[in-house]
Amino acid sequence: MESIYERIRLLRAQQNMTLKELSEKTGLSISFLSQVERGNSSLAITSLQKIAEVLNVPMSSFFEEPVHNTYLTLEAERKQLKIERSNAIYNRLAGDFVGRALEPLYVTLEPRSTQDIAFNHQGEEFYYILQGKVVMTIGEQEFELQAGDAIHFPSLVDHSWYNPTDEPVHMISVLTPVIFRS
Repeated sequence: MESIYERIRLLRAQQNMTLKELSEKTGLSISFLSQVERGNSSLAITSLQKIAEVLNVPMSSFFEEPVHNTYLTLEAERKQLKIERSNAIYNRLAGDFVGRALEPLYVTLEPRSTQDIAFNHQGEEFYYILQGKVVMTIGEQEFELQAGDAIHFPSLVDHSWYNPTDEPVHMISVLTPVIFRS
């Protein structure tokens, strides 16, 4: 059962939640939660359910086999991916561990390529342009970005992009929610 306690502590820390906040949201005492996270107290299913709800994870996730945590992503081992309805090339930069909330990607847009269909989904998106020029449409606004520029927006707003040049665009993207798993 020790891994349950470790997962609770890790998930709470990843959400920047203090023991006091977890206590207030679950109705469980700070001292009890502290003992739980140290593995010094047994945990009733009802208490675990309260913790799971506050941490926004299914209770079953505490009983799954632990995942091998991978923090480092070497360039030679990057996985190249394509997203349906997009002709961009994506390379995963993310580690893989329990509770991962960000999806960092290295994105390449080929010359004169475009994303014809506007996307929208839950979460946020951030782009930092490393090389080239890209035009992004966020809602009704159009933004022209070049090397050194960044843009950050809620993903619920329709968004699309195109590369108006004869050169590829290279950019770093960080988005939520996680869309690729190892």
